[in-house]
Amino acid sequence: MTEVASPALFLDACRAIVGAAHVLTEAVDTAPYLTDWRGRFTGRARAVVSPASTAEVAALVRLCAEHRVPVVPQGGRTGLVLGSVPDASGSAVVLSLRRLNRVRAIDPFNRTMTVDAGCILADIQAAATGQGMLFPLSLAAEGSCTIGGNLSTNAGGTGVLRYGNTRELCLGLEVVTAQGEVWDGLRGLRKDNTGYDLRDLYIGAEGTLGIITGAVLKLFPQPKAAITALVGLCSPGDALQLLKLLEAQCGPTLTGFELMSDFCLRLVASHFPSLPRPFPGHYPHYALLELSSHESEHHGVTLLESAIEQALEKGIVQDAVVATSIAQSRALWAIREHIPLAQAAAGKNIKHDISLPISRIADFLDVTDAALDAGFPGVQVVCFGHLGDGNLHYNIAPPKGIAHEDFLAEQQPINRVVHDSVAAFGGSISAEHGVGALKRDELPRYKSAVELNLMRALKAALDPLGIMNPGKIL
Repeated sequence: MTEVASPALFLDACRAIVGAAHVLTEAVDTAPYLTDWRGRFTGRARAVVSPASTAEVAALVRLCAEHRVPVVPQGGRTGLVLGSVPDASGSAVVLSLRRLNRVRAIDPFNRTMTVDAGCILADIQAAATGQGMLFPLSLAAEGSCTIGGNLSTNAGGTGVLRYGNTRELCLGLEVVTAQGEVWDGLRGLRKDNTGYDLRDLYIGAEGTLGIITGAVLKLFPQPKAAITALVGLCSPGDALQLLKLLEAQCGPTLTGFELMSDFCLRLVASHFPSLPRPFPGHYPHYALLELSSHESEHHGVTLLESAIEQALEKGIVQDAVVATSIAQSRALWAIREHIPLAQAAAGKNIKHDISLPISRIADFLDVTDAALDAGFPGVQVVCFGHLGDGNLHYNIAPPKGIAHEDFLAEQQPINRVVHDSVAAFGGSISAEHGVGALKRDELPRYKSAVELNLMRALKAALDPLGIMNPGKIL
């Protein structure tokens, strides 16, 4: 890639577009934008530039295309796969979209909300609630992640079982192309069969094809009540039986089904002792369940208690706690949401964001747990995730007495065991976090040459200069 003829003139041109205050070049100012959320990698950048409108984004991209400057789009910086941080070359411009943070419009009859890409997810949820509606995307980082980042990685979260991934929650996009043109696809249509689905092309592309600057999001009626329960289980196989029973008995009211191992709950109790311990004893596995009733709280409670009673009678469930208040429900969810925080407090670990056919999850866990124990004796498996949609966070912590930094030297061979097992069971090595730079070199092992060549052809057609988030995915 050709070097900028005059770096000073380039930066001056950036300042002319967004204002001098929004072009950061000093190390003390750019540092927060250059390190990934887990603190595992720090890149370098020519500058961090923060536009405040789609027009400014387009002008910046045209400038970068003219000077052959790579562009790294960035939202809330909560990604886990090095997808929104620049590489170590220092040649790229980080384009922070946090100033694009307006809710542009809410259409209650069409049940849509049009937003800037830099809107914080929690703010979108609150705006929907203020109109008596629901935007159901929910994940641990919702207080800081942005909807543009959620769309760029096709984020999942806890409501996928009922509402789908972010892709299913988006009707239209506004995108700045790699040439600095603006595609206005902000159509709030549920049916639009007029050619290639460009929306789906840009969602999940991690900023490698263009920059999402706006979106039309689906809204839903607010449920009358959300009912939460935690159940103790003997095995993941029992969890699958429970899921099948709940889907048959509760239908679409089942909105959440999270699986957690006992090791996860012990880890949370160790690092967050103020959180509740719902059961006096321990069970090998737990499922966190949520029903959303559009009739009444009584209807939801009756439905859930009836299903759990059947599961207890069949021996599928060993014990259960049903929340009887909003506070109790939040406390049960807090246990699940604190698992990643407890992991971080415990030290470094090797993370895997995987998906599998739901029917094969129990067998996958049996086989992979055994393979890891044989190859890396004493490793501790921290397994939790969205069992209802087949997505597990299958993380590996070091054996007791092994330094965390020493353990990270085993990351590649451990990844090989886990990823090969995922592939053998017909799964994916990235479910909701994306590929980024972290998993880029793994793709050729698990995707066919035909699939990769099609992806490269799309990249070359839409970004012929290769300036859009280079080094990510491909």
